[in-house]
Amino acid sequence: MQSTRYATGTALVVGALLTTVAALMYPTIKGVQAVASSPDAQTVSTQYGPLTQADRDFVVKVRLAGLWEFPAGEMAEQKGTTAAFKTAGEHLKDGHTKLDATCRQIAPQLGITLPNQATPQQQGFVATLSAASGEDFDRKLANILRVTHGQIFSTIAKIRATTKNTLVRQIADQANDTVLDHITVLEQTGFVDFDQTVAQITASPTINHNDTVAPSPAPGDLTIVIGSPSPSAAIGSPTAYPTQ
Repeated sequence: MQSTRYATGTALVVGALLTTVAALMYPTIKGVQAVASSPDAQTVSTQYGPLTQADRDFVVKVRLAGLWEFPAGEMAEQKGTTAAFKTAGEHLKDGHTKLDATCRQIAPQLGITLPNQATPQQQGFVATLSAASGEDFDRKLANILRVTHGQIFSTIAKIRATTKNTLVRQIADQANDTVLDHITVLEQTGFVDFDQTVAQITASPTINHNDTVAPSPAPGDLTIVIGSPSPSAAIGSPTAYPTQ
């Protein structure tokens, strides 16, 4: 009887957590998809092909993902209670280090200004994970990140299918492989609640738009380099490169 009450309580906690995550993520993803539905909106010509607003938003959102998921990967390595979480942390860190390098390479070529801080909702994810420990941390990390990766997966596919820009296709290919890898290692932790996760990925909650917008860097600010030299600074401290 006690184990049944425990299982029920755990399911309720996970359900509430995933509902919150979906509520935070949906407006961000919906915004990208809405823009992507009008591929010619605010299109400019570049030597790499036409660049739409959807293309620009996508590059920015890949950058934003790294600004909070890299620190999450660090926490998975440090606080995860099983070897599977250590592995997931390594994959999160490695994947976003490489994606960030691509973002920083192509952004100036396309005239895109990259943010240096995660959005308020993303910083909230990091705060939630920072405050958790033990199995509670394991469960929150696995499910928060599985929902967010599931949300962005279809967006990557749509951008890859519709963009006419060769550099955007390049980063979409890389993002697709990275997100699929991260989904796989998160599932291998054994802590993903698939019923609740799928339900939240397809739900339609709302959140204050301001919580999904990252602060714009000031002219002359240094650009955060994810993964070097102090990855935890990815949410705020400057490192090496001037902002374009």
